[in-house]
Amino acid sequence: MAVILDGKSLSKKIREEIKNEVESFRKKGFRNPSLAVILVGNDPASEIYVNNKRKACEKVGIRSLFYHLPEDTSEEKLLGLIYELNQDEEVDGILVQLPLPKHIDQTKVILSISPEKDVDGFHPENMGKLAAQIEDGFIPCTPLGIDILLRHYGIEVKGKDVTVVGAGFIVGRPLSLLLLWRNATVSVCHIHTKDITKFTKEADILISATGVPHLIKADMVKEGAVVVDVGISRLNGKIVGDVDFENVKEKASAITPVPGGVGPMTVTALLLNTLKAYKKKFSHLISTTNP
Repeated sequence: MAVILDGKSLSKKIREEIKNEVESFRKKGFRNPSLAVILVGNDPASEIYVNNKRKACEKVGIRSLFYHLPEDTSEEKLLGLIYELNQDEEVDGILVQLPLPKHIDQTKVILSISPEKDVDGFHPENMGKLAAQIEDGFIPCTPLGIDILLRHYGIEVKGKDVTVVGAGFIVGRPLSLLLLWRNATVSVCHIHTKDITKFTKEADILISATGVPHLIKADMVKEGAVVVDVGISRLNGKIVGDVDFENVKEKASAITPVPGGVGPMTVTALLLNTLKAYKKKFSHLISTTNP
């Protein structure tokens, strides 16, 4: 039976550490860290994600500033708001919830966020620092959350064959860069891969981030592999992941559940990035020891 990689309990522990660190800064006379969250439109899934992020911020003492803009908000107005938040010394992190309405250029929006406040880690400067293995950038939240989770459970990626299924901008691509940083041998599968099973069967660690329910079956997984499920979908009224959990857990040595695995770690990584942005701003005044 596989070890369950419990992101929920680990997140609770890390968030308690963040809360204590924020309180220690407050006692020294510093203001609370702050995160500005922008949501354009009324996508139900995005609203849930944003609410979860805001609640998590409040619980650890990070001030959450919420800007909910109508679906028909112009690109110019959104860019204007981001410009104002870039200039605001009281704002440490800026997060624009993706996806954006089709009339807004996502790349232009990402480029407009100050790299020092880009706690999602999507700005080319931060992606470049990830590729160049420079510590002071922001690593995108889901890859960072996965990295923390694996390290907590003592799962070494160095020298391992790791297959990432999904080459998306938010998870797959930055995750593959982070795994290379950790000295893994990385294969990345995507929609044009001829036979993903060829790669998944060879993987010591298999990570799926496609959003296709139960894409990964037991016969696609190597005996004793570590399986990390990033996907989240609704199937027959239930929340499920990319992995056929019930069958794969009999074959894997360790596996993340959905929900309760990678999801909570992604939000926790956002809190860590926001705290990092805050500490960098005051680095000349406060200790920069990480939680």
